[in-house]
Amino acid sequence: MLTWSYMTLCLAAFSCPPPLCRPLGSPRPLHSASRTPRAKRASVPETLQEEGPRSAAAHPTPPASAKWWESAGGRDRLTSGTTWHTAGLLWQLRPSDVEVELLAHTRDVVSRELPAETGLHTGWVENGGLFIASNKQRLDEYKRLMSLGKVYGVESHVLTPAQTKDLYPLMNIDDLYGTLYVPKDGTMDPAGTCSTLARAATARGATVVRTDDLGVKRVHAVETAHGTIQTPWVSSRLVVSPGVWARALGRLAGVHVPLVGMHHAYVVTERIEGIQNMPNVRDHDASVYLRLQGDALSVGGYESNPIFWEEVSEKFAFGLFDLDWDVFMQHIEGAVNRVPVLEKTGIKSTVCGPESFTADHKPLMGEAPEVRGFFLGCGFNSAGMMLGGGCGRELAHWIIHGRPEKDMYGYDIRRFHHSLTDNNRWIRERSHESYAKNYSVVFPHDEPLAGRNVRKDPLHEELLRQGCVFQERHGWERPGWFSPGGAAPVLDYDYYGAYGRERHQDYTYNRLLGDEYTFDFPPHHDIIRNECLTCRNALALFDMSYFGKFYLVGPEATKAANWLFSADVNKAPGSTVYTCMLNQQGGVESDLTVSRISPGTPGSPLAPAFEGDGYYLAIGGAVAQHNWSHITTVLQDMKFQCQLLDCSEELGMMSIQGPLSRVVLQEVLDTDLSNEAFPFSTHQITTASGCQVRAMRLSFVGEMGWELHVPRADCVKVYRAVMQAGARHGIANAGYRAIDSLSIEKGYRHWHADLRPDDTPLEAGLAFTCKLKSSIPFLGREAVEAQKAKGIFRRLVCFTTDEKVPMFGLEAVWRDGKVVGHIRRADFGFAIDKTIAYGYIRDPEGGPVSLDFVKSGSYELERMGVTFPARAHTKSPFDPDNKRVKGFY
Repeated sequence: MLTWSYMTLCLAAFSCPPPLCRPLGSPRPLHSASRTPRAKRASVPETLQEEGPRSAAAHPTPPASAKWWESAGGRDRLTSGTTWHTAGLLWQLRPSDVEVELLAHTRDVVSRELPAETGLHTGWVENGGLFIASNKQRLDEYKRLMSLGKVYGVESHVLTPAQTKDLYPLMNIDDLYGTLYVPKDGTMDPAGTCSTLARAATARGATVVRTDDLGVKRVHAVETAHGTIQTPWVSSRLVVSPGVWARALGRLAGVHVPLVGMHHAYVVTERIEGIQNMPNVRDHDASVYLRLQGDALSVGGYESNPIFWEEVSEKFAFGLFDLDWDVFMQHIEGAVNRVPVLEKTGIKSTVCGPESFTADHKPLMGEAPEVRGFFLGCGFNSAGMMLGGGCGRELAHWIIHGRPEKDMYGYDIRRFHHSLTDNNRWIRERSHESYAKNYSVVFPHDEPLAGRNVRKDPLHEELLRQGCVFQERHGWERPGWFSPGGAAPVLDYDYYGAYGRERHQDYTYNRLLGDEYTFDFPPHHDIIRNECLTCRNALALFDMSYFGKFYLVGPEATKAANWLFSADVNKAPGSTVYTCMLNQQGGVESDLTVSRISPGTPGSPLAPAFEGDGYYLAIGGAVAQHNWSHITTVLQDMKFQCQLLDCSEELGMMSIQGPLSRVVLQEVLDTDLSNEAFPFSTHQITTASGCQVRAMRLSFVGEMGWELHVPRADCVKVYRAVMQAGARHGIANAGYRAIDSLSIEKGYRHWHADLRPDDTPLEAGLAFTCKLKSSIPFLGREAVEAQKAKGIFRRLVCFTTDEKVPMFGLEAVWRDGKVVGHIRRADFGFAIDKTIAYGYIRDPEGGPVSLDFVKSGSYELERMGVTFPARAHTKSPFDPDNKRVKGFY
């Protein structure tokens, strides 16, 4: 529990309500409000540890004190940022298994552990939560959450409009489609919770101090107004959690923190008769929430035109901005529609303070890639209290053990490429869109409109003209699928018409995205099908240029490779090996291909010159920064004498896959492509249309094929040569939507979907990537060997359903009438004409999960509350003997 106290005490927050009373239905407040971010100050306690928890019904106000902290504006006081006035809501269900686990820990700490340890009340009120659906798509999303909740024991119920009215008599149900009720959701008192945490921490001996190689620097000390802190612990690790001030603080150490400050507001009503004990409400379609505040309600939400805090003040603490009613009025209208009595209810107070928001509405956590030992715990997007418990526990584990226990990649600062984290346009646009769409339905194939066209590969314009509908990953524009309707360019961000900008009209790309806003098979399902079957029956070309492409070279490159990679990559030049990189706990940090290379020409991105040994690493582009940071950290810690070079921008990458790939490429490449001359899992430098390329015989879709790694300037020429040679054989462009389907059909893993840092190779069915039969040590070997000896208590299983029903992940897995896990990744397999899903399962009795256990069960997959019979497979249902990739058809 103490681990959470550390994290939460670092979270920042604000606000003191001015006296104001008017009916919620009125179009204007009693006085005009300004957009100018004028800070209001409130008194600050000398020490929050002496402040007892407030009543749960009380409106958040800063505790009284005789003097204002002039020297630092109060920022050295706990809760002086956003915490002291934040709503303190906790909803248990989110469209993420990891977030459900994080929220469960927070709830356990606040409702049970802290009161038991300290004898103090955290202000926890378990009044339940109610999600409002005004249409089928929204209710479908809630049903998905309900199914996931069954995996974690979170009670929830889908209610009809009439049942909702019985539960919440003051609610207007005329426009309701249904609701999701979670009885054990609730609220906590933020300031009281933090002061209780501080007491628990100090009781255990902690002191609460409140204060403002490979070219990677380390933290050595922290200079504060209280002096320089330099202990064996602080001299190697520093946690930065100052909320909206994190960006400025990061700059002091050369760390880019990609967040922005915005005004975020709510109002508190006067007393409402009959509102007592009602559940908290989220009306996502109206973008408004209603939090029970004793005998009143707090009303807030996320608007499409939030006000940016342009000049972040260094002395802002326990303060507020004036509320801009022009911006906030949309929430009033949504609240009045949902609870009509509010139209005649007065406003007791308003709260408008700064909050930090990020590009994907997820926190920024973990070790900064620029400075070793510089840890982040900020950017919580107004969800710091509900996520703080779980995140604090994980961050503490991260600091002590080098990584968190759970898969925290979705929050890890390294999820963003270094070229984006100081790109002000990208940060501002993406943060705005994430804020404005916070309450939008999370559809499986949605893409951002903001921050696009930042990184384009050399084939971008060529493919755009041919109808490519692009996805965004890591700043890259990568092919998603190809529309027969022609070009669908991504336009400059229009901020959804906010801030006086003109909204794009007849925006083809946006229309195509909107067509896929469904939990059924999307309207472009048949187009994806054609791309997949063309690959299976003839051949397809995939532009994979966004991949990360690194060289590991130097005198100790082989020594480093042996330690880094779980498979044996110390082979002759010309070999290519699929392998994993593990952490010390045996979890998979990456899966990638590693090719042994010979020295080449100085300055060549395709075949660089080097001394010693060399390896070429090809890594999924969406996780390239994570891989770079992991490798450089290991190289630095182990002091290996070698270099890691990044040629991702200098090289393009095309993958030509299918039964006819050899016939077509033999016309283009100046080398023998027979099985004998060019076997699977090898590579050669050759020429294509007069251009030097590195050809690799690999596949990520389960077909015979080759990857062509090409210098950027030659990519278009080589692409056109391949397409011309393949024209009479029926070649087609294909995108990553097809790759997703083809790869799951073949049983290939996707890192951060069915393969994550908290999954081991043994659990994921990748034991063949581990060189356990050799005596060569590698990172994570001891953990893998220990697990092998003890037994596997969780295993990744492939499921298929005969009924053609769309699945996307998060579906519950039932075995013999008991929930044993959930689906991580799912898609439709067009060659076998079935839905395919992969998920990890456990034995409910706590025993090992053997192959016999997998085979002996009767399975069902629950999708949106409905179960479908499923078959478990211990091998890939498509080409289980692996013949096609080796050229045997």
